[in-house]
Amino acid sequence: MASTPADRIEQALVRIEKAAAARAYACERITQRHAKLRARIEDAVSSLDALIAREATPGEED
Repeated sequence: MASTPADRIEQALVRIEKAAAARAYACERITQRHAKLRARIEDAVSSLDALIAREATPGEED
């Protein structure tokens, strides 16, 4: 027999731990990317708001 049931269980636990760590890393990375994207979108919306406000003000030309 190549391995005992206890060995197979131990190997399975190692695989589960590796998969859990990879998933946690992926979730953290997605969270970071989401925060960066959200900040960029907020900046873009603020710029658009400023542009709309400037264009909506009659009589003020650059």
